[in-house]
Amino acid sequence: MKHLLPELMSLLRTDMDVLDTDLSTLTIPSSTSLVDAFSLFDTSSYLFIQDDGPLLGYIAVSDVLHAMMHAHRLIEAYFETTLETAGSALTLINEDAKVAYWTTGAEHVFSISKKDIIGQPAADFFPPDRLQSLKTLYTGETVYRKQHQPRPDLFALINARPVQLDGHIVGAVAAEVDITTEIRLHQELLHMTSKVQHLEKAVARLRPELDPFARIKGSSPVIKQCMETIRKISTTSATVLILGESGTGKELFAKAIHDLREMQTAPFIAINCGAIPASLFESELFGYEKGAFSGADPKGKKGKIELAEGGTLFLDEIGEMPLELQVKLLRVLQEKSYFPVGGTRMKQANCRIIAATNQNLMSMIARNQFREDLYYRLNVINLVIPPLRMRKEDIYELTQTFLQEFSLLYNRHIELVPPEVFKLLFQYDWPGNVRELRNVIERLTILTTDGEVKQEYLPDTLTSLTMQEQSEVQLTSGIHPHANSENQQRPDSAGAEQEPRTVANMDESDPSDTSELVSNVTYQQKLDTYEAQLLIQYLEAAGGNKRTLAKQLGISRATLYNRMKRLGL
Repeated sequence: MKHLLPELMSLLRTDMDVLDTDLSTLTIPSSTSLVDAFSLFDTSSYLFIQDDGPLLGYIAVSDVLHAMMHAHRLIEAYFETTLETAGSALTLINEDAKVAYWTTGAEHVFSISKKDIIGQPAADFFPPDRLQSLKTLYTGETVYRKQHQPRPDLFALINARPVQLDGHIVGAVAAEVDITTEIRLHQELLHMTSKVQHLEKAVARLRPELDPFARIKGSSPVIKQCMETIRKISTTSATVLILGESGTGKELFAKAIHDLREMQTAPFIAINCGAIPASLFESELFGYEKGAFSGADPKGKKGKIELAEGGTLFLDEIGEMPLELQVKLLRVLQEKSYFPVGGTRMKQANCRIIAATNQNLMSMIARNQFREDLYYRLNVINLVIPPLRMRKEDIYELTQTFLQEFSLLYNRHIELVPPEVFKLLFQYDWPGNVRELRNVIERLTILTTDGEVKQEYLPDTLTSLTMQEQSEVQLTSGIHPHANSENQQRPDSAGAEQEPRTVANMDESDPSDTSELVSNVTYQQKLDTYEAQLLIQYLEAAGGNKRTLAKQLGISRATLYNRMKRLGL
């Protein structure tokens, strides 16, 4: 207010004859500010003004008080005009929790007039537990753009801050913007979008998909890098080895490679090497001639290699292939020919091979469980599929995709997925990767009968995380709040087995071993080893620039440094 006070000399009086000269009076220079002169009126109702020459006059305390009152009214007018111009519902409560100010915007939002509420307890008009200004008054809490619901029928964004004087809270100010209309429009838009998505899904089933990457959901840097590698792979007919944890969707990526480099009519034949008994594997892969063995089809049967002619044969879980068949598959890769079971005429293998595994093939080679020569034949080009915990920014898109799929399948209409549900999805570590997320979304869709997904519909594995666990997991994932304890260290014995590789060419090892645990090496240590390998790989791709890597992963540099320190990098 001092900037609104007049100059001292503008209040100067010269009618000295009216003064009571018997009173003790102070004399001050004309350069004194009015603010500095306030405290000098304690002993007299006026002050003499004199410089080096004769007495200039005096300042009366009544004139000073009048000037102060005018300045106060002026600043009050400025204050009120500013609040009314802000366009928000501004309210101020005093130390007694009574409403001290109520703008026209607040009248419109809450339908309560100024004359009815000013001077009254705020709790008389709103439930105390819904009144943020009361919480701010009692706790000193400051909030910014917090979604707030002062009434069951009203949604608002609120800023609130305590009013402090001499270190004590003497009131609270709240500014609220009514977003009820926006919330309702958003819900209606979500409702209509869901219907459109249902129709798009139904139409999509009736037409072939032209985009090879249509079923791979996500826009994270690691997924974009995988897609770029696939585009490079598609220009060749080389054998591809896909590495990744269980549930990451390795077959989808194999299909994308096939769709990019083959004709639309070319067959894509997938065989799960871990799901076929060893005794039947050879006949499934190579086929058999009529009368090859008892119980065989009299007409014989084509093998998967022949069925994939002109297209792609996808060998999933290649690490599960029996050793005696590995040498025969090696012959197919080397000579492009094979004999059916019971056959005497050699057939040509005219198909491209894509293999996939979630196991550490180099470890299996060391234990004589996988042929080294076959590994190098398969590993001409490889592709590492990142686990979901390394691409958490894709969870939202994946969730929307699965919601569309299952809401159509189970005839459920999902209108709302609350932020607290997404928060838990982002915090979870997803050891089962995209497959586990898909199962969780299917569960949510089945349990949601009223259009709104509720937190209690989530499985216990997601809802049982404590706040401490959530904080610890954050340093591990680095993409969204999710981490492991910094006290855990990367074991040298687990890390020594593998060496840094690039996405497009990894000859030495497979970092995706989470299904086989070496003795005395815990699951977490295996996980740390895998994460260290990925960080080294991505750091090399970023040219050693940690700032660039942190930006690509969507984390701060501090988080990246902490995680690298914990992993011993």
